[in-house]
Amino acid sequence: MTLHQRGQHVVPDRVVESSANQAATPVHNLDSDATPPSFPKKSSGTSTSIRNEVAVHFEQTFRHLMKRQVRQDEGIKDRQLGVIFKELRVVGACSRTSLQPTVGSPFYPSTFMRKIREIRHPSIRDILSGFEGVVTPGEMLLVLGRPGSGCSTFLKTLANQCGEYHAIEGQVFYDAFTPKEIHDSFRGDVTYCPEDDIHFPTLTVNQTLSFAVSNRTPTTCLLGQTRKDHVEDTTTMLMKVLGLYGSKITLVGNAQIQGISGGERKRVSIAEILGSVSPLGAWDNSTRGLDSSTALDFVRTLRFITDVKRTTSILSLYQAGEQIYELFDKVCIIAEGKMAYFGSAKSAKSYFIDMGFEPQNRQTTPDFLVAVTDANGRKIRPGYENIVPRTSAELASRFMASDLGHQNRKAIEQRLEQCVGNYEHKQAYLSSVTTEGATTTSAYMTSIPHQIKTVMERRLQVIVGNKLELFVQLASQVFQAIFMGTAFLNVPNDTSAYFSRGSILFFSLFFGAITAVAERPIVLRHQKAALYYPFIQSLAHTIVDIPITLVIQLVFAVIVYFLVGLQRSAAQFFIFYLFIFLTSQTMKSLFRAIAASFKTRLSAMAVCGIFVLLMSLSGGYTIPWPTAPKGLRWIMWLNPVWWGFGSLLVNEFHTLHGFCSTLVPQGPGYENVSLANQVCTTVGSQPGDLLVDGNIYVGLTFNVWYGHLWRNFGVICAFYLGLLAVLLVATEYNTLSDFDGAVVLFKQGSDAIEGNAKAPHEEEGDIEFRSGCQPKAADPLTFDSPDGNIMVPNHFTWQHLQYEVPIKGGMKRLLDDVTGFVAPGKLTVLMGGSGVGKTTLLNVLAQRICAGVVSGGRGYCQQLDTHLPNATVREALLLSANLRQPQSVPHAEKEAYVGKCLQMCGLEAYADAIVGSLGVEHRKRTTIAVELAAKPKLLLFLDEPTSGLDSQSAWAIVQFLRELADHGQAILCTIHQPSAELFQVFDRLLLLHKGGRTVYFGDIGENSSAMLNYFESNGAPRCGPDANPAEYMLDVIGAGATVSTTDWCDVWKRSSEATQLQVQIERIHEHGHTRPRQLSVQKSVFATSWSHQFVALTQRNFRAYWRTPTYIRSKFLLNIAGGLLMGFTFFHANDSLQGTQNKLFSIFLGLVLCVSLGHQLMAVYIDIRIVYEIRERPSRMYHWTALVMSQLVVELPWNITSAAMFFFCWYWTVGYPTERAGYTFLMICVAFPLYYTTLEHAIASMAPTAPIASLYLVTIFIFLLIFDGVIQPFIELNWWKWMYRVSPFAYIIEGLLGQAIGGEAITCSYTELVRVNPPEELTCGKYMGPFMEFAGGYLTNPEAAEGCQYCPYKTADQYMYSRFNIKDSDHWRNLGIVFGFVAFNIIAVFWFTYFMRIRTVGVFTSLRQKLTRGT
Repeated sequence: MTLHQRGQHVVPDRVVESSANQAATPVHNLDSDATPPSFPKKSSGTSTSIRNEVAVHFEQTFRHLMKRQVRQDEGIKDRQLGVIFKELRVVGACSRTSLQPTVGSPFYPSTFMRKIREIRHPSIRDILSGFEGVVTPGEMLLVLGRPGSGCSTFLKTLANQCGEYHAIEGQVFYDAFTPKEIHDSFRGDVTYCPEDDIHFPTLTVNQTLSFAVSNRTPTTCLLGQTRKDHVEDTTTMLMKVLGLYGSKITLVGNAQIQGISGGERKRVSIAEILGSVSPLGAWDNSTRGLDSSTALDFVRTLRFITDVKRTTSILSLYQAGEQIYELFDKVCIIAEGKMAYFGSAKSAKSYFIDMGFEPQNRQTTPDFLVAVTDANGRKIRPGYENIVPRTSAELASRFMASDLGHQNRKAIEQRLEQCVGNYEHKQAYLSSVTTEGATTTSAYMTSIPHQIKTVMERRLQVIVGNKLELFVQLASQVFQAIFMGTAFLNVPNDTSAYFSRGSILFFSLFFGAITAVAERPIVLRHQKAALYYPFIQSLAHTIVDIPITLVIQLVFAVIVYFLVGLQRSAAQFFIFYLFIFLTSQTMKSLFRAIAASFKTRLSAMAVCGIFVLLMSLSGGYTIPWPTAPKGLRWIMWLNPVWWGFGSLLVNEFHTLHGFCSTLVPQGPGYENVSLANQVCTTVGSQPGDLLVDGNIYVGLTFNVWYGHLWRNFGVICAFYLGLLAVLLVATEYNTLSDFDGAVVLFKQGSDAIEGNAKAPHEEEGDIEFRSGCQPKAADPLTFDSPDGNIMVPNHFTWQHLQYEVPIKGGMKRLLDDVTGFVAPGKLTVLMGGSGVGKTTLLNVLAQRICAGVVSGGRGYCQQLDTHLPNATVREALLLSANLRQPQSVPHAEKEAYVGKCLQMCGLEAYADAIVGSLGVEHRKRTTIAVELAAKPKLLLFLDEPTSGLDSQSAWAIVQFLRELADHGQAILCTIHQPSAELFQVFDRLLLLHKGGRTVYFGDIGENSSAMLNYFESNGAPRCGPDANPAEYMLDVIGAGATVSTTDWCDVWKRSSEATQLQVQIERIHEHGHTRPRQLSVQKSVFATSWSHQFVALTQRNFRAYWRTPTYIRSKFLLNIAGGLLMGFTFFHANDSLQGTQNKLFSIFLGLVLCVSLGHQLMAVYIDIRIVYEIRERPSRMYHWTALVMSQLVVELPWNITSAAMFFFCWYWTVGYPTERAGYTFLMICVAFPLYYTTLEHAIASMAPTAPIASLYLVTIFIFLLIFDGVIQPFIELNWWKWMYRVSPFAYIIEGLLGQAIGGEAITCSYTELVRVNPPEELTCGKYMGPFMEFAGGYLTNPEAAEGCQYCPYKTADQYMYSRFNIKDSDHWRNLGIVFGFVAFNIIAVFWFTYFMRIRTVGVFTSLRQKLTRGT
């Protein structure tokens, strides 16, 4: 990305020239231009007439489209569906379940008792009660209420999405249908658009919408069009109507991936639901993040759809304007779960005025209706103080007793009589469904084959959009194949390589499995919208994965097969390829099925880790079937790897007849010995034959025969299909995620939920609780500078600012010649349509694009509310205060200031709430409060601080900003949909238009007079006395889905106001040059020292881990289960050759656990790093090294403790001596956790996402394991022996095994003794003596003359050194080397973090720039 900034930035006490063409970091949530449809705009006398003229063209276009979609002449009619509800009551769980679980929760006696009480007496409470009404086809219902009053619950209930609630009581009918019938057969006809925007970030806008439209397109309702043409036309129309056409090829993006702006992302969510053309739609605050003009266009679009297609639309809106309100037929007002009003929108205002309330000055009707339900916001008419209803129950009962209440009940009865039980009405609806080609037995409009096709196409688009992951996957397989192949390069055909051949065959299978995680939140969203069956996602994923896996495994197979030198025949190669591919697919299905069966990622990873260990233990390699304990054999039968390994063995050894390289005795002095006096020690050898048949070898060693080859193939196919079926069933029915509940969680011991106290549920309003959530005025002195001095009046300016980013085919300019300034004590608002560059301008000015050039404190409140989800609200604020206020400020003073911020933002009652469980409103308040807690001295930037808030909350936030500005704070913020009263609070306006161009910068003036005079004097129609100036100016310039005939950007450039602005900025610059330079006390870009940052972050992360019990318990579960499994698999291993080898493998397989632990560790680390990269790094809260070091420090104690659990379950169970336990404990419980913790942090540091980090980990793990001397013994590594020296696993295994069994004697079992007959007249001792002198070993019967029983090894030291190069005497050296690797890993963590995540300019680019400057 290239940043072009021309002109100057004026900062306190100096002027800084901004450089051109300087590199910049990617911008998150990049605003982009949106090209609207060509709806010409003509001037008229008022703002309203502007809208009316545009509406004519808009309506004509939209009606034309609707006609194209309907074929009345062929008997296809639009379906109509209304909703009737009577005595509706929604019951939810009470607050006793709202304690944040911790690692120690199960051990608290109170937790146990509370669970028992909840089982015996479940606590419930009403979320909604006493609701009744009817919404008929062709009507639009507006739902109003304060956040937390129950609006979302009401919409979800009417949209038939009730799974998260305890009970739904009362009567609900969708005309002639019951809720169950709708859910089972017509779920897609009742849609719900949630407040949050969840999409695949790597898909483009066009791809996202085309997918939604395609899966809701009927088969037979297309007038002379193919389905493809219809989808394309409808998608194009939606993008044009919603102003998304110019961004059709732009990625949707998210907080991490650069894409469209937040407002445009909201419009994509709207377009997805509009594309389904459902008869009944519920829209939950769908105008959040949209400017007032775009919001009006959206509601107007719904109005047209409702009128033309006779649909039913139900919307909940915050901060709705008067023009929006006038588009609705009915309004429902909710007061703390009670229905205060339901009826005509035109009658609502007069109803409450007659009751004794009156609106504030210039208060819109929606704001007035919401204020009635707020004890702190309502205004009572004089003389009515004692008769107006005060509580929500009184408001509800007053309405029920009123004439409007009686009329509402009468309308309900009429509709019930008309529709419920009406056979003809139901048949007409069913007939419409049938004629569209859909089925009445399914909720989905399209067939399963079509769903599979579209989801497969989307899966391919996701893969193409995320090419890096696919490339890393392929590169990983190539890397593995090369190192595995060269480690076993051209293995000989004699019996010395039989073990090596088995090793390469097993690990070719074992390393082919990678855990897959499904995109569950988006699947859930689409399942509720009836776009496709949830199982289709997993099925399509599997189908698309087949050709990709075929290619990747083919590359792997070719490299490994021919480097190793396996049997060179086409049939054997393709059988090898077939089995590694099939086993890989089977294992992926297994892991995906596990992931789909759990609600959380960490739980799934823990279970997957246990399965990986089980498969490695029972795969038939470490413990072959003949020597396996009987308790392990049934697991081997259930292990696809065991069946695959057996097939690879018989395929490879079927044509192999190896020369025996292990004759006993042999060597000097035995040259002329007859074969009758020698024996081949390889299993399967025959007397007198130097060749060993591979079939007999694998048959006796592994109990598999060539006749089992295709039997095993059939078994693996059965496993594959069975696991795929489990995956599909789990995906279909386990659709609830862990975050579907709406309960706010509080930390343990919080006063908010002691005893029977009520928890502040987002949808469970309680007046006593809500009274503690009102924003209050704070002491003005609170907002003085931290050192007690008055803020220095510095100006911040930007002049001729331009900003460009590279796109396909060239550069795209997002900011074009923007000039302005922010003055101390002034509140400046940045406005414009969605996607014009507001967020981008804030990012540039706040220096979140490149390295900072502005000194002094800055605060930036982001549009996205990104926080560490495990922290409480108070802890989040305290961290911001501790790290961003000067360290000299006493901690008590910071705590007091945090309390004031909580008070001002209405978060006092939520101070102990867990941030991750908060609703949208309180997350937004938390975001603002976190920035305020930093006490920015110079500038405070806020991106949509009122988005998602109701009018009362928005007013409180803006009033708070006004107080800050009045005390010298310079503030620049964006805002959407401000009321006229709210708009008047601001001092100056910077108005942007499409392309990031300036339309106006200057004072707003009293009653917006300065701004209105500018537009009216330049030819704009006059603003009516009742019109909202903020909406008027957006209408004038052509924001939203309209265009203006006047180029207001050009008007601004030629205006006298623009000239005066340049003169004013030059004066500010001159004044800045003449003022004496003030030396800043702060020498660093951070407000606190590194040690202070480290301590604060360590404390935060320890709390976060303590409140993530799933993660910590997964560690202990894996280690305990792993220790017990290996301990009892190798239970009390004896001193025989097999027992010694079992001890080796008990250590080797113990190291495999670190892979499963690493998948979890890296995912958690990357999640925390994302919070740093998105919010904390741009805010310059702390140095990145403090975060990295704190993560290491926090992770280690848990890993060391869980490793100790592994040790206690494993060490004595295997049978190691107690007197040697100390060293083993030190290595496996301290050194090894230190090693894999630092290694996995280093891997995560260079990976952008958790899946890619997992690929890196598996690849590096294979590399380390191949050269540890176990898979391929040291003596067989040939020229790769130098890699053995740099493999840390080699030193860990050598240290553990050598110290544990060094010096012990080997006692061969009866089956391990080699029996050889000496020549006549020689005893066993005399005959075998010369051989034993150089080969070692011992005889059990040296005086015998026949049947000599020879054991190849006498001591464990001899066995370990000859086979694995392990020396007992080197165990302390090995421990030191492991600590050396730990130090190397720590350096790698910081190195990779800096060069992969922190440094914004490439190494070669930086070098080139230096060389250029040098010349």
